[in-house]
Amino acid sequence: MSKQVKSALGKGLGALITMEDVNTNGSSSINEIELSKIAPNPGQPRTVFDEEALEELAASIKSLGIIQPITLRETGQDQYQIISGERRYRASIIAGLETVPAYIRKASDENILEMALIENIQREDLNPVETALGMQKLINEYQLTQEKLSERIGKNRATIANFLRILRLPAEIQMGLKDKNKPFNMGHAKALLSLEDPSDQLMVYKQILEYGFSVRKTEEIVKEMNENEPSPDVLPKKKKENSVANEYDLLRTHLSDFFGAKVAFAINEKGAGKISIPFASEKDLERIMQLFDTIKKQ
Repeated sequence: MSKQVKSALGKGLGALITMEDVNTNGSSSINEIELSKIAPNPGQPRTVFDEEALEELAASIKSLGIIQPITLRETGQDQYQIISGERRYRASIIAGLETVPAYIRKASDENILEMALIENIQREDLNPVETALGMQKLINEYQLTQEKLSERIGKNRATIANFLRILRLPAEIQMGLKDKNKPFNMGHAKALLSLEDPSDQLMVYKQILEYGFSVRKTEEIVKEMNENEPSPDVLPKKKKENSVANEYDLLRTHLSDFFGAKVAFAINEKGAGKISIPFASEKDLERIMQLFDTIKKQ
């Protein structure tokens, strides 16, 4: 990779494309390439394409044409692979185009992913999980530190660390981050990361979806849950070896499942203590009270 390209990696894909890099095929720097000769990039970091947005883009292309050419690399005789512009490529197919305007540039396999990821991150086209997976792939394949990655993509290290941390969340929560129709975003995910137990993370996640909690409300719930954790000095000693403690664990699990909340036990060495049932809102409290009413009627 030339020194010029290396220094441009942190400035977006536009900085990577210079007139010297473009195969002009004559007097023009932009070529009309048949769609049938173009293939998507299998390493494309973006995995979710909004169908409605593609239809809208296709309608725009029908009316105005493609304003910004896509960028390709040549993979064989009259065969090309997309570096950037897969949305425009897909929308052009929907619009019924036979050719698209494109820049043709030379690029090796090892920097196709890097260029595609940088281009998408700079334009904020990826959902948080796609961004995190792309960052992790760059780190793994190019042996980058978070600091080096920060220089490449123009994001600070704290932002990169937060994205990478969401890959620790349960798969169901990661899927929620991909769905723009759910009331769940990166701020919610960061709050859930403060809970160590994946089952707790899933419980709060489901409450966010059900009640539409804001990020601030989610942070308050998580903080309260962490503060309500029983301290080690009030738990029975040798918990794992104590059959009574195991029975408490089983009872706690049953109660938590029944109330749909993280029931906490605080027990001293004499066996005395208390049971607490946290609730996330007035509506959640009403739900729990209804469960008590159900028990009384039995």
